[in-house]
Amino acid sequence: MNTPQPGTWHADPAHFARPTRRDLIRVGVVGGLGLTLGDVLKLEAAQPAGKKVEAKAKSVIHVYLQGGFAHMDSFDPKPDAPAEYRGVLGTVQTKLAGVRFSEHMARCAEVADKMTVVRSMTHTEVDHSRGEHSMFTGYRPSPALTYPSLGSVTAHELGVRNDMPPYIVVPTAGSQYLGSGYLSNQYGPFALGTDPGRPGFAVRDLTLAKGVDDARFAARKEWKELVDDHFAKSEREDSLAAMDSFYQRAYGMLSSPTVKAAFSLKDETEETKKLYGMAGLSGPLAFRNGGAARFLIARRLVEAGARFVSVTFGSWDTHAYHYRGIEAQMPVLDIALAGLITDLDQRGLLDETLIVVNSEFGRTPKVNAGGGRDHWPRVFSLALAGGGVKRGQVYGASDALAAEPKQSALGIEDYAHTLYHLLGIDARKDLMSPGNRPQQIVMNGKVVKALLS
Repeated sequence: MNTPQPGTWHADPAHFARPTRRDLIRVGVVGGLGLTLGDVLKLEAAQPAGKKVEAKAKSVIHVYLQGGFAHMDSFDPKPDAPAEYRGVLGTVQTKLAGVRFSEHMARCAEVADKMTVVRSMTHTEVDHSRGEHSMFTGYRPSPALTYPSLGSVTAHELGVRNDMPPYIVVPTAGSQYLGSGYLSNQYGPFALGTDPGRPGFAVRDLTLAKGVDDARFAARKEWKELVDDHFAKSEREDSLAAMDSFYQRAYGMLSSPTVKAAFSLKDETEETKKLYGMAGLSGPLAFRNGGAARFLIARRLVEAGARFVSVTFGSWDTHAYHYRGIEAQMPVLDIALAGLITDLDQRGLLDETLIVVNSEFGRTPKVNAGGGRDHWPRVFSLALAGGGVKRGQVYGASDALAAEPKQSALGIEDYAHTLYHLLGIDARKDLMSPGNRPQQIVMNGKVVKALLS
């Protein structure tokens, strides 16, 4: 019999117990769902227990490049490889000696001295959903259990700060595995619900319904208080008292100018918008830069107290016409990401804000017959900045064709352990899954000290 692989469901004996019907129902219905405003506020009722490691990062901005981001056409070009491998793009010199990025990542090349680029990320899952589960949870997929995302675990462990939802997705959850998994749905993400780059952008649940002014809102609150008082006198259950506190917090958020301001871009200057590529551009980029607003609002959200903001940007599943697909997106990503890093650094927030840029896997080293690149998890790249990460380094390396790890391969368990460590969360801690079964936040793995500042 084969030895169980670390981080898989086979390595946990509890997974061989026969699940009950209730277990299966509880596991199946909560993954990937966004929260309403009232659901988010239940977080304050759960106080995390256990000693935490010292946090370097107060917040995380996670940029998810949905579909599979081409490492050899971004952070790990191979200019000396044969043409069918290296592709058609040129390269640019970064701020780091001997390190080059793709020509589409020229702005990021200018801030490479503030980043760590990992060129040796690896796992074995070629399917989108399985790759997403691996990268967002630190676990390979299980047929019996969906594990919680890093954002949901962060919400569970660190809770609400400054009345802001701890875990927010912009504009919506780009994957079902960005959800709460086996944890309560209250630890799932609060979704903006619409793109901040669109005209008339307003966040659902933070705007009063049409026809409801402040006076009518206050009246509704008074009526609810009368109903609550009636039930409180007839029923003495803790759940009623808890629900009342959740609604009070919801009312507080709806009436808080500070919280509302965090979800708006109205106060941003034209100079800041230009930094992110939202203004001051000409030509085709001026018509493709709507997604850049997602990066700017992410900065505002963590600045206001959100702990984990996940931004989904672009569509990178380019099985055909690969270069036509990325030339419309990658330059916008390049400007917005470099702008985010620069903006946080100028505001003195980069050292306490961890930026994570990843995808579920990379793309094939060789261009296929349709001019595309297919799925490739065996080696790919991701980018980190701030939040306790070492500045100005490349960690690991792929081989000459960007096909296999050549040096310092980084697996999903070590990767997740390191991110949790930066947040002050001990990834060895047990959480409770359905059936009262303890599950480590990440099973096996270790903190990669070479990534830390």
